[in-house]
Parts: sequence; C-alpha cells; structure tokens
Amino acid sequence: MQPDVALERERRRERRRTARWAGKGLAYLPPVLALVSGLILWEAAVRLFDVPRYLLPPPSEIIAAARSDAGALLGVHSRVTLMVAAAGLGCSVAAGVILGALIHRVQWLRQTLYPLLVISQTIPVIVLVPLLVVWFGYGLTPKLIIVAIVCFFPVAVAVVDGLDRADGRLVKLVRSMGASPGQIFWKVNVPSAAPSLFTGLRVAATYAVMAAVVSEWMGADQGLGVYIARSARSFRIDRVFAGVVLVSVYSVIAFWLVDALRKKALPWERLLSDHTNGRGEAGTRK
Repeated sequence: MQPDVALERERRRERRRTARWAGKGLAYLPPVLALVSGLILWEAAVRLFDVPRYLLPPPSEIIAAARSDAGALLGVHSRVTLMVAAAGLGCSVAAGVILGALIHRVQWLRQTLYPLLVISQTIPVIVLVPLLVVWFGYGLTPKLIIVAIVCFFPVAVAVVDGLDRADGRLVKLVRSMGASPGQIFWKVNVPSAAPSLFTGLRVAATYAVMAAVVSEWMGADQGLGVYIARSARSFRIDRVFAGVVLVSVYSVIAFWLVDALRKKALPWERLLSDHTNGRGEAGTRK
C-alpha cells in the first residue's frame, strides 16, 4: 500500500500545481481584456473625433514611435535609467534595513526617528530637486539620493513592522532556553521580518524606476527621463507615451523580480501554503 499512498500524494501535488498555474492565468485574464478594450476604444475615439496628434496620438502611432526609437530607448537611455534605479534601490535597502533594525532595538530611536520618517513623506520629492542640485551639482550623487529617498521609507517601515510582529510566545520560549538578545534577534525576529521586508521591497522596486526618471529631469544627457522631457518639448507626444510605457514595463518587471526572489529566499511560505491547501482538501473529502 505504501507505493499507492506515495503515488496518490504525488498526484495531489501535481493537481495543486496545475490548479495554481491555471488560477494565475485566469487572474491575468480580466486586466488583459480591460487593457485591450481600452486601447481599442482609445484608437477609435482619436480617429473618430480627429483629435490632434500633438494632444493625444492613437496607440498605433505610439507603437510606431517606439519601434522607430527602439535602439535609443532600449539601449543607452534604458541602461542609464536602470543603473540609477538599481544603485539607488540598493542604497535605500541597505539604509532602510539598518535603520529599521536600530529603531526596533533602541527605544529612544523609535521615539525620535520614527515620527520624523512619517513626516518626511509629506514633503514632495520634486521640491528637493533644486536643493540637491545646489548642494551636489548635476552628477550622479543627487540622482541616487532622489531614488534612495523615494525607496527608503517603504523598506524601513516594513522592517520595523516585521521585527515587531515576531511571535511573543516564541521569543519567551527561546529566552527560557538561555538564548541571548542577539540570538533571539537573529533566530526569531529576523525570520519573522523577512516576509514584511519583501513586501516593502516590492513597493520600493516599483518606485525606483519612476524616481530615476524624475531625478534625470534635474539635469542629465541620457536616460528615459531626458528622452521624455525632450520629446515633450518637441511636441512628440507619441514618443512621450512610448517612454512612459517603457517605464511602466520596467516597474512591473522589477516587481516580478522581487516576487521571484521572495519565493527563492522564503521557500517555507509555499510549503505552508501547500500544507494548508492539502488540509483543506482533506477536510472537504471528509
């Protein structure tokens, strides 16, 4: 009977995997249909009402502009913007993790810095651009600071929230077994904060490309922000839309990459999900 039991378990796992992939495909169907329908209506409305192309070009002309400038868009402009976004995101993650851990461990830092972090989010980033130019010039430094400022807050808050959510009963159990505060932090608090960290990182990753584009408006020779600004000044709105769409695509890709990294770094989440689904199926059969 053992081989039959093992075979049945494997079949159940295979059915769950198939159902999971089918569910993901169906989940993407409504937004894809809505996007296609919106593009069709957009194309029809622009041509039907003869809207000037310098105000709102149809999607077909935006696609044509993207094809004609594909070399510049996907080449030097994308490379510069993605490098700034990645470097700024890395700096913000490092600073957010360190400061979040310090806020969790040191009470007076929590009382002092945490309210200031919240208040800092009320200041529009675009207001800081002239100051950063005066302080740091037109080089790479002010651009990295802009990206780091935008991405820092979700990471820091996610780390603090995740560390604070550690199971108190587990902390007491480990402490009763003679664990030091440092061991409790690394063995209990850090694993409990990992899912929250990746949630904040997903938000920060989607903001990073947008922040890099904004940072390039303060002065740059290359980058998607430069491409969009030059196209707008030339009334090439089709190229503006092409650049904006590419920024959105890169942001979605960054979100997916962080999500894939989360699945690799936290494999127990999928195991717990499969275990929960298996128990649910067993309860249904009963």
